[in-house]
Amino acid sequence: MLYVIIGTDVEDSITARAAARPAHLERLHALKSEGRLILAGPTPNIDSLDPGPAGMSGSVVVAEFESLEAATQWAGDDPYVAAGVYADVQVRPLVKVLP
Repeated sequence: MLYVIIGTDVEDSITARAAARPAHLERLHALKSEGRLILAGPTPNIDSLDPGPAGMSGSVVVAEFESLEAATQWAGDDPYVAAGVYADVQVRPLVKVLP
C-alpha cells in the first residue's frame, strides 16, 4: 500500500538539514531502486524552487510499504529525525486515484 510521509521542519533547520541531506537522500535512492518510491521532495518556505535563506518548511515522501507500521518505522529512522530537522512527522495511508 502507498503511504504519505509528511515531515515538518523546526525553525531555522537549514544547517541541520544540509548536514543530514546526503544520508536522507541515500535512503530515498534505496526506495527508488526497489521500485517503491512514487515521489519525494522538500516544501519551501517561500514560492521558489531555491528558497535560499528562507529554507524549507518540511518534506513529503510518497512510497510503498508493507504496512503502516513499516512506513512509520522507516519515517522514524530518517536522518532528518535523528538530526533534529523535523519537529513532527506524520504517516498516513494513501489511496492513489490519479494519474
